[in-house]
Amino acid sequence: MAIQNKVQLITYPDSMGGNLKVLNELLQKHFTDIFPGGIHILPPFPSSGDRGFAPLTYLEIEPSFGTWEDIRAIGDTFDVLVDLMVNHISRQSPYFQDFLEKGRSSEFADLFMSLDKIWDDGSPVQADIEKMFLRRPLPYSTFQLNGSGEEEKVWTTFGKTDPSEQIDLDVHSPLTRRLLRLFFENFKKQNIKMVRLDAVGYVIKKLGTSCFFVEPEIYEFLDWIKEMADALDIELLPEVHAHYSTQYKLSEHGCWIYDFILPYRVLEALTGRSNTELYSYLKTRPHKQFTMLDCHDGIPVKPDLDDLIDTNEARELVGLCVERGANLSLILSDEHKAADGFDVHQIRCTYYSALNEDDDAYLAARAIQLFTPGIPQVYYVGLLAGRNDKEQVTATGEGREINRHNYTVEEIEQALEQEAVKRLMKLIRFRNTYSAFDGAFHVLDAATDEIRLLWEQGEKYCKLVISLKTYQTVIEYVNEDGIPVTYPV
Repeated sequence: MAIQNKVQLITYPDSMGGNLKVLNELLQKHFTDIFPGGIHILPPFPSSGDRGFAPLTYLEIEPSFGTWEDIRAIGDTFDVLVDLMVNHISRQSPYFQDFLEKGRSSEFADLFMSLDKIWDDGSPVQADIEKMFLRRPLPYSTFQLNGSGEEEKVWTTFGKTDPSEQIDLDVHSPLTRRLLRLFFENFKKQNIKMVRLDAVGYVIKKLGTSCFFVEPEIYEFLDWIKEMADALDIELLPEVHAHYSTQYKLSEHGCWIYDFILPYRVLEALTGRSNTELYSYLKTRPHKQFTMLDCHDGIPVKPDLDDLIDTNEARELVGLCVERGANLSLILSDEHKAADGFDVHQIRCTYYSALNEDDDAYLAARAIQLFTPGIPQVYYVGLLAGRNDKEQVTATGEGREINRHNYTVEEIEQALEQEAVKRLMKLIRFRNTYSAFDGAFHVLDAATDEIRLLWEQGEKYCKLVISLKTYQTVIEYVNEDGIPVTYPV
């Protein structure tokens, strides 16, 4: 199966109308020509936390969202992409619950990373932990076994609770690999065409390393899972937040990767009114990427842009976003902060609010994304030019909820009447249908306060021209009659 060079939507199963059935109705009514590239449905599975990212199983759909029949119905029109949290599974899963009941005698015990798989005597060593890229204060959790009252410590990379809701899987275990194969076979049965390997960078635990993207072991695992997915005609998209060189290694390994650098570079260019850093990036980046500006987490900063940004300038940009309502996700481990203490992992806000809710700046940002080589993904809040949802942050205490508003059908219909949304949908239609986007890409010479990008194929071409002074955005292209015309975005 070939990934289409067209725009995709990212949405939660319940964020556009409340469930999968209504989502499909909205997609059929408004968006069949907007998202022919596919629909990325964020985890629709039963989950015990992290808004779907602590799944109990991949064999069922959360009943409040709908059924597999609803997923297949969406798949009849759109290629569907789902997440597989390949690093972990919920503590409420039947597999871990059986382990809690029976301990090492459980048939599922080998799925998990008990500490004696890391340290021979099962006793954690702080010096080893200090080298690791931590996502919580300790990389393991202590559980009481139900039957005996004994304790078991198991690896838990993620999770805000103690003990964590997200239990790491041992990807070296034959049992884990059989389970992953079962999940993939079910995806094939349910007409899933693409799978994002969420948190795949954390799957290898090895003493003396950061336990993040451990080479060469990570490639052995990726090769194994790709061979399985290829046999099922499923495309893989590894999700790795890391130093850009890690992404480039994945690209050299033949993988699709995420462009986690572009969102910051575009924001920097538009707020700083200079193309310097964006141009430098566009001229050197791999083309086999999925592009995005916004997502369910935040705008990536560290470690994705390590060695690419000046931390003093980054502080200014981060500060501007905070003034516009953003909140921040921070790096926990001192070893992985910048030398001067800069520790911003992600900027949490809607992209529209980050650009001060300026329609012209926002359309300029989307035009840059859609002209950048790769498969463009548009997050549902970004599609609807959504503003920061500060009320939901206050209500939940979760900073990421600022960009996770759940839209009713009425709210969606109202959003579709906004000028910014109408302009964006027209731009997406152009990106989906103009043939030159399958041709050659060029970054054209321009004044520092301009952006000029070109696609050409045969006699067709389209040129993007943006004034960073005014945010005026114009596309010049050859129409079906062979006549050059201009399109003010």
